[in-house]
Amino acid sequence: MTLFHFANCIALAYAPYFMTYKCSGLAEYGVFWKCIQAGAMYLVTQLCKMLLLATFFPATDLFFYLLLQEFLKNTVDVADLIGLHIVMTKFAGKGETKFLVAGLGWASAELLMTRLVPLWVGARSVEFDWKYLQMSFDSNISLVSNFFLYLYLQNDSKSLV
Repeated sequence: MTLFHFANCIALAYAPYFMTYKCSGLAEYGVFWKCIQAGAMYLVTQLCKMLLLATFFPATDLFFYLLLQEFLKNTVDVADLIGLHIVMTKFAGKGETKFLVAGLGWASAELLMTRLVPLWVGARSVEFDWKYLQMSFDSNISLVSNFFLYLYLQNDSKSLV
């Protein structure tokens, strides 16, 4: 039974990404390698964010809350936008295809890095747990939110020109 639960969670998490790739026409353009490159840029961006956080904002044992330090920690997320900008300017192609490639590559890499190991370890356990189905649904929400972010960036870049 645990194998079925694991297969259900994996299919629920990864099937929308595969269907998006096949049904959006990206497979016809042969942009699989560009999706891989966008995912690699996600990995580089996350590595840079971790290095920045570990270098400049080490964990302290202070008991009081430093508002400025927490604000500066949260500004490290701007690295995601810089990474997205690099992905969007690096890839040549039509506008819609470029945004789909960047969105699908970025979201797929996020899915692999944040949810594959927990699903592999947890969903194969002896007991059924709803949190793995919720994690699988959350990956679909992440895919949709990444695409909406790219659509917003596309409309914002059109208004600037």
